[in-house]
Amino acid sequence: MSNIIDFKPRVPAAAMEDPPSPDASIGRIVGLDAARALAVFGMYYSHVGPFPDETGTWKSFLMEIPHGRSSALFATLAGLSLVLIAGGSRPKTGRPMRQAVVRIAIRSLLLLALGSWLVAMGTSIVVILAYYGLFFLLALPFIKLRARTLAILAVVVGIGGPLLIQWLWTVDTTWMDAFSAKDPLAMWSGEGLVSLLFNGTYPGLAWMAYMFAGMAIGRLDLTRLAIQVRLLIIGPALALLGYGGAWLIGKTLPAADTSASDAEWKSFDQAWSKALEGKDSANWTEEQWKAFDAEHASIYELMPDDKSMGTSGFDWTGLVAASPHSNMPFELAGNIGVAFTIIAGLVFLLGRFGKLRFWLAPLIAVGSMSLTAYVAHIAAVWYLIDHPVNEVGYTTGWRMWAVFVVAMLAFALLWKRFLKRGPLEYLMHWATLPAKLVK
Repeated sequence: MSNIIDFKPRVPAAAMEDPPSPDASIGRIVGLDAARALAVFGMYYSHVGPFPDETGTWKSFLMEIPHGRSSALFATLAGLSLVLIAGGSRPKTGRPMRQAVVRIAIRSLLLLALGSWLVAMGTSIVVILAYYGLFFLLALPFIKLRARTLAILAVVVGIGGPLLIQWLWTVDTTWMDAFSAKDPLAMWSGEGLVSLLFNGTYPGLAWMAYMFAGMAIGRLDLTRLAIQVRLLIIGPALALLGYGGAWLIGKTLPAADTSASDAEWKSFDQAWSKALEGKDSANWTEEQWKAFDAEHASIYELMPDDKSMGTSGFDWTGLVAASPHSNMPFELAGNIGVAFTIIAGLVFLLGRFGKLRFWLAPLIAVGSMSLTAYVAHIAAVWYLIDHPVNEVGYTTGWRMWAVFVVAMLAFALLWKRFLKRGPLEYLMHWATLPAKLVK
């Protein structure tokens, strides 16, 4: 068993006897691109795809798979890419490493600025780019660590981060409001450092576990079959531990008394339905919803508070949650397991079955310009749903998701026939050129 879970390379990278085969090297590159594309399309689904009409069925389970896991895969790949910039399994030293650090720092600041700008534009999507920019900066001090150390950090953050998040719900956090009131990011976009680190959708306290996990496998030689096999064992095991463990422990915990909150939710639902009676809200724009919320603000006073919902104080039972974006240890473990499985599986398949590269060329092309693909769908949602010219937003669902996917596949494949990088990838590349001046 120790041979399976040991992340530490058996020999120094410089002492490896045989270089990877061309197919294995190409397989790693296109495999990671294909994984990025799946992450992007999964986020497309989460933002414009359909939600299940019922829960607890196989159909609802399949429809919920992309939620939470896609962004976690993207974050794990971000950590992996961070280490690849710094040399991967053969870390750079001296001037090349200093240049790599500057490149990463520039990328971080650009992502932070781009993400904040997109939020400030009034998109309905919870933009992840500013979070990633901050994560990159937080990860920089650990860029030279070994795979085993990074894996340990992922475990520590994956357990300690959620504990801190739960603890923050029990203490006075007025200092957060005071800090945000002077935070330029918060004043600009409404989403500042406090949100990015502590209480946002992707809080750094917990999500750095994905970054460290990705950095750990980035330190490994993914072209080696032995490493791929280990990850294909570790990945499903972590997924089983995370999702299965949460389900099993959840069965043994006593159910919380929610009778008071159930009655309050019923009153809220009745008031909500009455306010919307006779209105066609299915295609409302963001502005129309804001106007509705302002007119019917009193409805939200009927929502249950934490006490009536049985969640006052430290919520120990909440630590076993594995639902999307719960950001608790079991969800983090399960999502990392899924990410490892997808990454290792695609690198293995595309490194050993060359014909797959031809058939998956559009997917690989999208992954090679994942920043462009991600920002493009935010722009499309902003134009079609949030701020439509005709003031009637389009309906989300299977059709919109399929159109987004097909359009991006066609665009990426056509673009790659003539140019090496995607549009935003070119801008990012040019912006980081000053790093070459570092001595």
